[in-house]
Amino acid sequence: MKFFLIDFDKSNFIIEDIKGDFLIDFDGIKNYTPKNINKELFFVKSPISFERYKKAFDNVIEQIKNGNTYLLNLTFPTQLKTNFSLKEIFYKANAKFKLQYKNFVCFSPERFVKIKNDKIYTYPMKGTIDANIKDAKDKILHNQKELAEHTMVVDLLRNDLGMVAHNIKVTKFRYIDKIKAGNKELLQVSSEIVGDMPKNWINNWQEIILQMLPAGSITGTPKKKTIEIIKSNEKYNRGFYTGIFGIVDEKNKFLDSAVIIRYIEKKDNQFFYKSGGGITLDSICESEYQELIDKVYI
Repeated sequence: MKFFLIDFDKSNFIIEDIKGDFLIDFDGIKNYTPKNINKELFFVKSPISFERYKKAFDNVIEQIKNGNTYLLNLTFPTQLKTNFSLKEIFYKANAKFKLQYKNFVCFSPERFVKIKNDKIYTYPMKGTIDANIKDAKDKILHNQKELAEHTMVVDLLRNDLGMVAHNIKVTKFRYIDKIKAGNKELLQVSSEIVGDMPKNWINNWQEIILQMLPAGSITGTPKKKTIEIIKSNEKYNRGFYTGIFGIVDEKNKFLDSAVIIRYIEKKDNQFFYKSGGGITLDSICESEYQELIDKVYI
């Protein structure tokens, strides 16, 4: 079994043995012995200013009005102060997909694609709400802005799967998952899309993955133009953030992958947490800025 890692720009494609010098927990597949971190977490975040965010947000809204994009995932780095190392954050974090590789750690709730028994599955996630809010499930499922955003991402992912598979179907639309976010519990809206792969897909699995990247849920639509707008407004290097990582078993024709979100990077002895959210014409700047901050947690 191999481990693979691809950055947002597709300029770094790393393949290593899963027993390499890194920590991974991929939906229960581990290459380490779990450790309990007993010390108390010290965690302070210093996000970018609202003025800086609003300038980029307003530019994105203008691009939407001009018809250049319909949904765009706008992200920024937040500087952190913490008494935990990257490895300690890895052990502490609670997520289905975890990775600590060199100078970053990721604890992602979002699968990218899974290929098993010659079928490809993807589970786009769009729409999050605090589970403690009264009638949280009804509120998130009946929010028209969230419905529109989720529908656009589902359409985008259907098209992405259609590039490498056939007989694409949305088998579940907008179901609720519960995820842990630090001390909070969140409700996350997801869908399931399935397609049939060619029998020999394992022979060119790398090209198949690259063809679908970057992931639609962390870019937007239409993808090519939206990526150009992202780069002109974010003005920083995402790096491995919003890339993907995963595992592949070529002998048994199995591949699974996750989107690199909930991401902390260490650079020049400083920690940065990269986060963001989807922007549509109905988005409210203050709410989107708060979502960027709320997604910064361990």
